[in-house]
Amino acid sequence: MPIEWKDYPGDGSYDELITPGGNARAAARGAVRYIGSLSDEDLRERRDAAELAMQVMGITFTVYSEGEEGGIDRTWPFDIIPRILSAHEWRRIEAGLQQRVQALNMFIADIYGEKKIVRDHVFPREVLAKSVNHRSQCEGIRPPLDIWAHICGSDLVRDKDGTLYVLEDNLRVPSGVSYMLENRLVMKRVFPELFENYSILPVDGYPTRLFDMLASLSPRPADYPTVVVLTPGIYNSAYFEHSYLAQQMGVELVAGSDLVVLDDDCVYLRTVGGLERVDVIYRRIDDLYLDPEAFLPESVIGVRGLMRAWRKGNVAIANAPGAGVADDKVVYAFVPAMIRYYLDDDPILPNVPTYLCMYKPQLEYVLDHLDELVVKPANESGGYGMLVGPSASKKERQKFAELIRKDPRNYVAQPTLSLSTAPTLCDGRVEPRHLDLRPFILSGETSHVTRGGLTRVALKKGSLVVNSSQGGGSKDTWIVETGDK
Repeated sequence: MPIEWKDYPGDGSYDELITPGGNARAAARGAVRYIGSLSDEDLRERRDAAELAMQVMGITFTVYSEGEEGGIDRTWPFDIIPRILSAHEWRRIEAGLQQRVQALNMFIADIYGEKKIVRDHVFPREVLAKSVNHRSQCEGIRPPLDIWAHICGSDLVRDKDGTLYVLEDNLRVPSGVSYMLENRLVMKRVFPELFENYSILPVDGYPTRLFDMLASLSPRPADYPTVVVLTPGIYNSAYFEHSYLAQQMGVELVAGSDLVVLDDDCVYLRTVGGLERVDVIYRRIDDLYLDPEAFLPESVIGVRGLMRAWRKGNVAIANAPGAGVADDKVVYAFVPAMIRYYLDDDPILPNVPTYLCMYKPQLEYVLDHLDELVVKPANESGGYGMLVGPSASKKERQKFAELIRKDPRNYVAQPTLSLSTAPTLCDGRVEPRHLDLRPFILSGETSHVTRGGLTRVALKKGSLVVNSSQGGGSKDTWIVETGDK
C-alpha cells in the first residue's frame, strides 16, 4: 500500500522530511508526495535495483573485527529515501563551513609558526603540549598558499529543536566523498523521474574541482602537473575511494613503493618509460607512515625522503603533514574562539557544548553525569572508544570513569543530542532513523563546499551510531532550490 505519511511514527526528534503533523517540509514536498504514492512492491523493486547497482558498480567498504586478521568487503549499505535540505538553509551552512575551515587553516599555520594564539592565551599551551597529532617535523614549514587542510570533512548534526551543530572536523585524511558521488549515481538510476522534475543541485563536479585544487598547489608552473593519489594499499578500508577518485581525476593511484626521492630532493614516479617527476601528492596515508626517514622507521607504505622534498617545496602534499593537530576533539572545543581571534567574527555554525575533562570543575561534572553524556577520546574516529552514557551499563560507566581519571586530557564529553531523523526503508516499512551529514570543503586558490554531502544513517532502531563500520548506512543528500518546479 502507498505510504500514509500521517501515520509516520515520529520519535520526538526533528525529522528532516516530515513535520510532527505528518506533512512534508517545504523542500521535500515533491519527493515525499511521489515516494508516498508508490506501492510496497514499487519500493521493493527500487530498493533491489539500488542494491544491484551497488554490487555491479563494486561500491564496497571494509569492516575489520577485533581478533580477526584482514577485513571483510561489504557492499555499501544504502537507503533509497533521500535526505533533503533547502538551498536557502544550505547557503548558511556553506558560509559557516568556509568560515570554519579558514580559521582552522590559520590556526594550523600559526601553531607551526609564531604560535600567537598560544602567546595571547586564547589557546592553552598544555593542550598543544599533549597533542598526539602535533608534528615537530613540520615546525617552520609554509606549504603552498599557506593552506594545510586542503580537504576537510566536517560532521554536522541537528538537535530536536532544529539547531544545526558542527560535531567534529576531519582534517587528516577525511573519507566518504566517493560514496556521496556514487549515492547520487545510484539515485539517478532508481528515481530518474524525480531528477527530471526536481531542482536538485549537482555534486558530480567534485572530482574536477578536486583535481583543479590539487593542481593549483604544484611547485612547477604547468597546464597539467603530475598529480598522484598515494594509498596504503588494497587492505585499507577506504581503498575503494582511493581508486575511485584517482580514476575520476585521471591520475595515477600509487603505493609508496612506486615513488622515490632522489638526491635532488624531488619525488619521482617509477613508470615503464623511466622516472617521472611528481608535483602533487594527494595522500591517504596517516602522518606517521608517510616517511620512514622522518617518522616511523618501520613503515613500509611510505616514501623515504618525502618530508625533505616537501620541506624544500619540491612537492606539494594534501592534506599537509601535521594538519591533524587541529583534528582533535579537545582542539575542536576552541574553534569558536579561533574564529573570533583570527577572523574577528562570530561563528556562523555553533559547536556542540563540550566539557573538557582536563579542567577539574568540568571533570567533576562529567564524572557526576556520565549517565547523561556522550564521552569521546580526543583522537579516535569511526565511533570507536566512546561511551554513550544513557545506553551504557553501570559497569561500563565505571570503567570509563577510570579511563577519564587516568588521562583527563584525552577525553571530552557532550550532551546526548537527539539527532535528527529521516524516513528510512526498514524491512518493508518506512520508519525514522537518526543521521548526520558530512559535507566536504576544498581549500586552494578558492574554496568550495560540496552541494550536499555524505548523509550517514543509523540503520538500527534508536541507535545514534551512524558509522558504516558499526552498522550504519547512507542516503543521497539533496539540496533543492524549491520544492517543485
